[in-house]
Amino acid sequence: MINALSVDVEDYFQVSAFENTINRKNWEKLDHRVASNMDKILSIFDQENARATFFVLGWIAERYPDIVKKIIDNGHELASHGYGHQRVSDLSREEFIVDITRAKKILEDLSGQPVQGYRAPSYSIGKNNIWALEALAESGHLYSSSIYPIEHDHYGFPEAPRFVFRDEKTGLIEIPITTMKFMNHLFPAGGGGFFRFYPYRVSRWAINRVNQNDQQASVFYFHPWEIDPEQPRQKNISLKTRFRHYINLNKTETRLKQLLQDFEWGRIDEVFISNQSIRTYPLT
Repeated sequence: MINALSVDVEDYFQVSAFENTINRKNWEKLDHRVASNMDKILSIFDQENARATFFVLGWIAERYPDIVKKIIDNGHELASHGYGHQRVSDLSREEFIVDITRAKKILEDLSGQPVQGYRAPSYSIGKNNIWALEALAESGHLYSSSIYPIEHDHYGFPEAPRFVFRDEKTGLIEIPITTMKFMNHLFPAGGGGFFRFYPYRVSRWAINRVNQNDQQASVFYFHPWEIDPEQPRQKNISLKTRFRHYINLNKTETRLKQLLQDFEWGRIDEVFISNQSIRTYPLT
């Protein structure tokens, strides 16, 4: 089974956990590390013959157009992460439309290709702002990968389906991040901080379980800053945030290479959009 590999292309200072610590007006002045981290990721993917979907911030694409070019030239899918990494839950409908439209245009102008996919920063589409799916469909997106069907203190929509579905009202395809069902409970199994926190064998077991028991492809994600243990350390953050952001950064690259060897990986559009019929679900 081919699983879906994805990267949320943002720099370390743009994460939601730092939004009250790092003023976005100061982003330009900070040490930018995303370009070098992306070069490393693209090289690793090439070595392991893995293809992926890259959800790129419009803010990053504007300043580093070579990132977009390299994604396309290496045979990966280019998708949108919005413009400025603002949570959808913090935006009005009108502000959200401006954000996604701006990002889509930047990415399409740079790549010369249509951008079909979108992922919300911090998986910030849930039952209280499900109108965002309608806005995405109206702005020309074919699919979203923005819903994480778990309970979490920052995000989560546990009532949503676990696997790919088409929203009945809007026709938009939603591709949730992977969860594993164990003893009637759902656990995160799609990467990010959980991939760094759990021992690698737990992540491998969870993905295998989804492939074999559920007969479904998994959706895995990570960020460029997660393979960068030398990134500048933030001082004025809580112990909880410090733990979540910095735990096992020095192990992520090794674990990622092992993951690419243990499973087959492809782009989201090829794994889910092109190769299967998609069930309809009345979410909006």
